[in-house]
Amino acid sequence: MSQHKATVSWKSDNETFLQGKFTRIHTWTFDGGAVVQASASPSVVPAPWSSTAAVDPEEAFVASVSSCHMLTFLYEARKAGFRIDAYDDEAVGELTKNEKGVPWISKIVLHPRIVYGGDKRPTPDDEAQLHHKAHEGCFIAQSVKTDVTVG
Repeated sequence: MSQHKATVSWKSDNETFLQGKFTRIHTWTFDGGAVVQASASPSVVPAPWSSTAAVDPEEAFVASVSSCHMLTFLYEARKAGFRIDAYDDEAVGELTKNEKGVPWISKIVLHPRIVYGGDKRPTPDDEAQLHHKAHEGCFIAQSVKTDVTVG
């Protein structure tokens, strides 16, 4: 169907790589030209070898799931005749260890705040159905084993 590309670039900043004393700061470059500073999470690799100002892969994963859910929700709401004026989500990913002791994002809880416009308002059941359709139609949610819920 389509391909989606990102270029990830890193370069050593010193001679102490083999001692584990090297930067984890790198860049993500996307096909449209956006460049994002990225780093290992400071909760995994302490400063100065990581950056709190950069996006870490765990945050990016949570944002990707949230963004995909939102975009699919907007599509489904429009199809159902509901006008959306604003959508904000404070998504939270939970890092736990799997049965082998390897950390993974086991759960993402979405906390969408939706402002509807126009005269047609969804019932709580309508909104739950829209979220269900958004989850089922989200390419990212369908690509991962992480439990994604709306809280």
